[in-house]
Amino acid sequence: MPEGPSRPKASDSPATAQSGRGVNWPADEADISAWTDVYFKRTRKAVERFGDTKVTYAVFMRRPVICAPRLALDWLAEIARRRGAKFDVDLRYPEGKWVGAGEPMFYVTGPLSQLVDLETLLLQKLGPACVAAYNAHTMCSDLPNVAFLAMDARHCAGTEMAELMAYAASVGSERARRKVGAVGFIGNATDATAHYFGLDAGRGTMPHAFIGYAGSTLRAAEMYDETFPDEPMTVLVDYFAREVTDGLTCCRRFPRRAAAGNLALRIDTPGGRFIEGLDPPESYAVLERNAPGALRGYRSDDELRYLVGPGVSAAAVWRMRECLNREGFTKVKIVVSSGFGPAKCRLMADAKAPIDVIGTGSYLPGKWSETYATADVVEYDGVPRVKVGREFLLRR
Repeated sequence: MPEGPSRPKASDSPATAQSGRGVNWPADEADISAWTDVYFKRTRKAVERFGDTKVTYAVFMRRPVICAPRLALDWLAEIARRRGAKFDVDLRYPEGKWVGAGEPMFYVTGPLSQLVDLETLLLQKLGPACVAAYNAHTMCSDLPNVAFLAMDARHCAGTEMAELMAYAASVGSERARRKVGAVGFIGNATDATAHYFGLDAGRGTMPHAFIGYAGSTLRAAEMYDETFPDEPMTVLVDYFAREVTDGLTCCRRFPRRAAAGNLALRIDTPGGRFIEGLDPPESYAVLERNAPGALRGYRSDDELRYLVGPGVSAAAVWRMRECLNREGFTKVKIVVSSGFGPAKCRLMADAKAPIDVIGTGSYLPGKWSETYATADVVEYDGVPRVKVGREFLLRR
């Protein structure tokens, strides 16, 4: 994982990044036919028999999102090129803009015979990215001074989804930079999608498996330092339930790294226990010392868990910071992971938790039904016509 916030250059923004590197998006006719709904294919066959018509589709979602259409539209343009067809896209919301529920993101006009069998695949590439971009934007905006690292790949259903999610994180992050000056997402975990963050390679240091292999947290740090002496180092400190003890031991072992800000401690404590030195009473005490306002209002059970519960709570982060500062390791950074979605990030902001970097895959949509994008034909040969109840989609 990275050890501290860094801001990509303007030229590294999502708008200039390439898409589709290394991912096999269905593009030839056999794949399109195999992966599209049969009733669309039958409609195409009937239209080709009885006469084509020019239609306009309205593409929308049922919940507010951040517009993240580039991968979907790039794919559509490639299919148009291969088919020798012309599709006109009327993009109503540019990439990174907030879109309300039911508002068409874009209209697509072209021959019905060439568009009708593309709907399934087009919508697959749109909805999940827009919801993930919304979540990423929310998280980055709530914690504008914290750097984020996209660790979603292991939670994705294949490489197509992994690319959509990395792209979405970059779009949501870029909006947060524009709106609130957030640090945002500074990278991700895989080389294949690093270009969305203006990088040539993914970022990361050590997983739990490496700590287990080394036999101790300190030995893992020593092995990493010997293998990658010129790289910043983030040490995973929760393997043996000695987050504070092992963290301070590593700081003492690498004083130059600690003083230079090239050492970070990553907390990934499971939700079944408190970090070393904490229990419920001490968790409340830690927050009372550092962020008393976070506990003053009504809190749900989930909110209390994020603040003072087991796992990586706000109290856990504050305790680690107190211990580091007490030993003079003020430049050692704190990296956190484990369930950092929009709700948890909001509570961390309330508690002013001293986090430097968040590793997250939890910006991925939590409720998949919210990701469903929809398309309806709203014009036939220029004449407005749509099914009853969807008149709000007509182009104005």
